[in-house]
Amino acid sequence: MATTSSPELHLNNLRAIKVLGNGAMGTVFLAHNLLTDPSAHCPFALKVVEKCSPEAKQDADRRARWEVSVLELLNRKPHPFLPSLIGSFETEDILAWAIPFCSGGDLNVLRHRQIDRVFSPAVIRFYLAEIVCALQHLHSMGIVYRDLKPENILIQHSGHVTLTDFDLSRVLAPKSLKSLILSSEVPEIQPEVNKHHRKLPSFFPVMGREKTNEKTNVKLKKAKSARVSPMTRRNGSFSNGERSNSFVGTEEYVAPEVVRGDGHEFAVDWWALGILSYEMLYGTTPFRGNNRKDTFGRILMMPPKFTGKPTPLTDLITKLLSKEPTRRIGYTRGACEIQEHPFFGGLRWDLLTEVLRPPFLPSRDESDLTCNPDGINITEYFQKLRQLPSPLESPSRDDCGYNVSLTEF
Repeated sequence: MATTSSPELHLNNLRAIKVLGNGAMGTVFLAHNLLTDPSAHCPFALKVVEKCSPEAKQDADRRARWEVSVLELLNRKPHPFLPSLIGSFETEDILAWAIPFCSGGDLNVLRHRQIDRVFSPAVIRFYLAEIVCALQHLHSMGIVYRDLKPENILIQHSGHVTLTDFDLSRVLAPKSLKSLILSSEVPEIQPEVNKHHRKLPSFFPVMGREKTNEKTNVKLKKAKSARVSPMTRRNGSFSNGERSNSFVGTEEYVAPEVVRGDGHEFAVDWWALGILSYEMLYGTTPFRGNNRKDTFGRILMMPPKFTGKPTPLTDLITKLLSKEPTRRIGYTRGACEIQEHPFFGGLRWDLLTEVLRPPFLPSRDESDLTCNPDGINITEYFQKLRQLPSPLESPSRDDCGYNVSLTEF
């Protein structure tokens, strides 16, 4: 595992407090470093992939290493709504890496706690603004996220969001306005900002020009999958020119161009933002069918249905859910087009990170974080796990929203 640019961790120095989530091939522990934090005042999430089968080595291993490489890149170019890598290590049996713990769970859990299980337009505006900034930062580094969904949007202890799970992300060549053909080159990860994207801004009322704000780094954590796991049609390299032809994503969030197999680029993230916005507003995704084939047919052919009078939010969702990616808002000038939409009118992007009272603040009571005084022996945990039959049901999760499934690694 590449650990040259991240701090080195040692299994013997780590104490797992409890399991946050697990699945067929991976587990997320709440853990702390016995040497630097013996009292567990600052626990972190430790994501562990076991290297015990050819399938695990080929798939989970590949995805785990890629996610670590993306996190290392983010350490060099941090963003307040994206995770940092605390450290990583590899033994003969496991791959593991640590990221900050997000005590607020994920956006899907938070939505289900609301009356009617939906958010108000004001709350949607706040969360969408932060997500747009996070995606803008990823795109500026040539990274298309490809797995935006409520389960992958975590709430930090500050109440601000952070994206998680980068195993389905991919590095693409910075989009040229002149060139939309598939490139045969395999570019290296480039941290430079795409000249067609403005640097990242921040928040609240007052008409203001978007201003760049590249602030400190932030905390992140892992999310859950309440509806359907991500899927891949084939294993390809993670870096492959201006467009990707791989088939990845979560069913209800997959963009039309992915379903058609046309090749895709950064616009798939703006489509997913439209699906997310719709789900936050109505409590369901707009194209969900009775099965995968039905869902994909609706994605390709059906317009989103709205209730009531048109609003700036429904207008934004309509523009994000354009079936043709070249007509989708965000396609030409990236996040700047979305930031200029009337739904965000008056929002001070340059003050977004300074908001002290986000819509939801996690409880300050963290007594449950040390509920297992003896801790969990990670090595013994996996030894016992091997003796159990493989679970047939979907991956488990806890109320913190952590889930790890086969394809999420």
